[in-house]
Formats: sequence, C-alpha cells, structure tokens
Amino acid sequence: MPRKLFVDQDACICCNLCADTVPDVFRMNDEGVAEVFDPLGASEDLIQEAIDACPVACIHWKD
Repeated sequence: MPRKLFVDQDACICCNLCADTVPDVFRMNDEGVAEVFDPLGASEDLIQEAIDACPVACIHWKD
C-alpha cells in the first residue's frame, strides 16, 4: 500500500516548487496553496525530491 501524502496548507508559502517539480501529483488550488491531487501520479522517489526541495518543509508522508 502506498504511503499517504500530506501538504500542511497553513505552512505553505505558495512557491509552486512542488507543482513545478511533480505536476502529476501536486497542484496549486484556487487560493494558490499547494495540494495533493494524485498521490499515485509519480514514483515515491520523485515525490521525495519535491518534499526535500520544499523551502518550508510543509509536505510530509503520513503513516
């Protein structure tokens, strides 16, 4: 079973980096805040790259 992915939208600074890095998984919502729309849209390795690149560390794996 794939791990669950979570974006802390209160911490998000709307930089768009995750959506630029993995557009098949992340998008910016109507408020300009990142959200997960397809957690199976890319490999966990690619998603981890976006997590590691997030300047405010607001993207997390949830167990």
